[in-house]
Amino acid sequence: MPKKQRPPVVLTPALCKGCGRCIEACPKHAISFGEEIEQTSGYVPVVIDYDICNHCGLCLSACPEPYGLGNTVYDLEHPEHLYGERAARPPRPDDIAARQIPLPELGPLVLKGNYAAAIGALLSGCRHVFGYPITPSTEGAELLSKLLPKLGGVFLQACSEVATVNHMYGTGGAGLPTMTFTSSPGFALMLEGISYMIGAELPSVFINVMRPGPGLGYIGPEQSDLKLCCRGLGHGNTHAIVLAPTSPQEMLDQTMLAFELTFKYRNPVIVAADGFLGQITGRVTLPDAMVEPGLPGWAVYGDAAHSGNLNSSIFQDWTELERHNEHISAKYREMQKHEQRFVANHADDAKTLVIACNTPARMAKAAVEQLRREGLPVGLYQPVTVWPFPIDGLVPLLDHVERIVVVEASDGQLEDELRLALHSAGLRGPELSHLRHMGGILPSDREIIETVRGVTREA
Repeated sequence: MPKKQRPPVVLTPALCKGCGRCIEACPKHAISFGEEIEQTSGYVPVVIDYDICNHCGLCLSACPEPYGLGNTVYDLEHPEHLYGERAARPPRPDDIAARQIPLPELGPLVLKGNYAAAIGALLSGCRHVFGYPITPSTEGAELLSKLLPKLGGVFLQACSEVATVNHMYGTGGAGLPTMTFTSSPGFALMLEGISYMIGAELPSVFINVMRPGPGLGYIGPEQSDLKLCCRGLGHGNTHAIVLAPTSPQEMLDQTMLAFELTFKYRNPVIVAADGFLGQITGRVTLPDAMVEPGLPGWAVYGDAAHSGNLNSSIFQDWTELERHNEHISAKYREMQKHEQRFVANHADDAKTLVIACNTPARMAKAAVEQLRREGLPVGLYQPVTVWPFPIDGLVPLLDHVERIVVVEASDGQLEDELRLALHSAGLRGPELSHLRHMGGILPSDREIIETVRGVTREA
């Protein structure tokens, strides 16, 4: 009677996790641990010596992974052979557009900067705010904790900044406007979550009222996080538009702009204010309309219409992940092309140009006015976006600008952005000087005047 032929034992390397149970089960010692990573799975599969294997099948019984070991090699390009046909996802619904609601004409308000940003969020339709108290930003969250329940919204004091950013991930993933108030140490804790939100292309607004560091530092004003906001938003190829207000009015206006931009690009937006801007009081005029948010078609909203959507930053295929990075980087190029913003004062004929943002720009503006009265051709260039740095507006001025003085409350973080922008534009630029303070001390208008006079005399 002919001997019955045993079905062959074959390995599908992409489905093997290299656990080794088949090695223990094999009586012929024909299976051993492999040495090469399977790029599809990221695991190191076992190897079978078919000169020894007698296809007894004991390894198949020991294998805990379906289809890792079997009697045939499975066609992974067509997984329906393994699991059956995948149910078709429902088509993505159309976007529901946001709507402008006219506001009655109101007189100006006198508001603290943090309050102005909070009202800007409400006028942008934000009804989901998460946060953890940290000076000097807390007043914004306090105001929203009082107002949101009355507006059908939610304010949740999270257990930490790490929890905060993950609450924002879920809310942004649902296609809803969301934001937080924080300050430098708290913002640093949010960076991993910000990277996830950038990778998953989710909208969110971060009001970072910067304070001095490193470490806990102090609760005064500093531009200590510009490099973090512009160049360090978590792991990966991460960028976000960074807005730099100079007054309570701009705290409101730029917060509203941030919500517009975060949905335009499906990317977080940072409003980087310094500690004084969160605390000082100023005249604020409300806009003539508020926003009733829409609902983007990509949202994971929890209803049947959006049930086919998925938000994720996980890509197990390296080629696919590279394509995703290229897509995100293309968005950055669009931001650099279309979202550079700046304000210039007396810059059209300036030979000395002062560059400053946040509260130092207020001192710089006063200093430039005084120097102008003295007959010196001095101008002010104020970046409204620190990233992308508004190099396109600066380039035409370089035809007549002979020297630049960068005024900042950090150790060159703003100047670094200027230098990188000049280099990327293929420009050497004019002579650079600077005036810097740190630790909560801001450059005064008198110091700026003396610095400009000094570089002018040297020239």
